[in-house]
Amino acid sequence: MDAIIKPLRTNPPSELPASEFQASAIRADLPRPSREEAEHAVKTLLAYIGEDPAREGLLDTPRRVVEAYDELFQGYHLCPAEVLNRTFGETAGYDDFVLVRDIPFHSHCEHHMMPFYGKAHIAYTPVERVIGLSKLARLVDIFAHRLQTQEHLTAQVAGAIDTVLKPRGVAVLIEAEHTCMSVRGIAKHGASTMTTRFTGVFRNSPDDQNRFLSLVRDHR
Repeated sequence: MDAIIKPLRTNPPSELPASEFQASAIRADLPRPSREEAEHAVKTLLAYIGEDPAREGLLDTPRRVVEAYDELFQGYHLCPAEVLNRTFGETAGYDDFVLVRDIPFHSHCEHHMMPFYGKAHIAYTPVERVIGLSKLARLVDIFAHRLQTQEHLTAQVAGAIDTVLKPRGVAVLIEAEHTCMSVRGIAKHGASTMTTRFTGVFRNSPDDQNRFLSLVRDHR
């Protein structure tokens, strides 16, 4: 019997809603537990794995874990659009793309709440005005400091730049190692995952897309 070959998708990827970038991710309609309730939840988990939350070495662990969560997931409280709202117009007519490579990041998988970490490479083709380079790294940090999938993280970074800056195109490549795959389950240490998102000229022009990928690869 002949195999059924599905046609390649030719329509562009669906865009994320602009509201995802215009405010923090804290939802006012969802109740938030108190810090005391959060610390009690940590004690419950300690007891679940067979530990004694009352032993000396664990007495301050609930407080430390909640404080660590405040730091690791601070991205929920930050607004991506505010990071991108300062631009500069003195570009001397620059009309090529801007590339920032090797932006390190760490995040947490929303499926197992285990870390994944790696590097992001971002390019965009500006229209008259450019963004401060550090702001691109800051944008990655905001989204990475939330529970994530790598695919969604890639789409969010590209979508925020596309929505707020409105450049001629955006290219994002993220490569990461996921500890939910490397230290548990199949336990394949060193396996890396790569995801990309292209908009505008990078999606429509194979030459620009290939040049972006080549510059990232050549540097490595």
